[in-house]
Amino acid sequence: MAFILLSLGLLLDQLLGEAKRFHPLVGFGHAANRIENCLNSTPDSNTSIIRGGLAMLVLILPLCLIVSFLTSELNQYNWLLSVIVIYWAIGFKSLIEHSEQVANALYQNDHEAARHSISLMVSRDTSMMDTPQITSATIESTLENGCDSSFAVLFWFMIGGAPFVVLYRLTNTLDAMWGYRNQRFEMFGKSAARLDDLLNYIPARLTAWSYALCGDTSKAIKSWRAHASLLASPNGGPVMAAGAGSLNIELGGPARYHGKLLSKVYFGGANKPNSSDISRANGLVTRALLLWCCIILLLSLSHFLILVTF
Repeated sequence: MAFILLSLGLLLDQLLGEAKRFHPLVGFGHAANRIENCLNSTPDSNTSIIRGGLAMLVLILPLCLIVSFLTSELNQYNWLLSVIVIYWAIGFKSLIEHSEQVANALYQNDHEAARHSISLMVSRDTSMMDTPQITSATIESTLENGCDSSFAVLFWFMIGGAPFVVLYRLTNTLDAMWGYRNQRFEMFGKSAARLDDLLNYIPARLTAWSYALCGDTSKAIKSWRAHASLLASPNGGPVMAAGAGSLNIELGGPARYHGKLLSKVYFGGANKPNSSDISRANGLVTRALLLWCCIILLLSLSHFLILVTF
């Protein structure tokens, strides 16, 4: 049953893409901004971390409880709720489309369009990026967001169904909004960032193994072991390092955030990335997703056979 529901959710994502007129996460983001403006008026206060945790609970807990209640009360129609939740939470098609927009702009030597497209994917400054930097940033974002937008959603649905998907996706959204290490969000966003780290811990490592199995396995594992701990994100590190090694390309390097140039490490394989590697990264994420679907199918069939046998 889980495989069928996930397949339907993924099918809707492929057919409809990201909701254009109204997406629940957009509405959630507006609500998060309002609450943050109310509760985070004094970011330097000693109570900022408490107020951030309270804001996170106010935003996430009621929605998780509502979905949990509906799942138990809808009976034979709860499958439809699950499919809709998966569709809203999955961002696979959108991720691929965004990265392909960058690749197409680079192919046409339209660097302004490429910088605009990559600015929709990353938080770093893009106005002064050259082609190698645009390419590297696009691939890094594709690899890391493959976990956030797809694999972690599949994982948490298998673990706890639609309520756990809602918990994960809303936490991930708050981390994207509040997880900055600056004066405004350093303390206020800490609770959301830590919960997101916790919820992504296992999915990130499963994603890293998936990238390794779907590409150059030995180089992926070598890069994972050597470079993951050097990257800032405890979960993004394994994912990006394994993905870069699997593609045998070198990613990372200095990047500008909020007007400041940060010296970030290089990681991955031996080859410098070029614009064609963006499509290779998309292919790697797609193959990993197919691998997950095959594994989930086998798990679903095993569960069915056990039920039939006993």
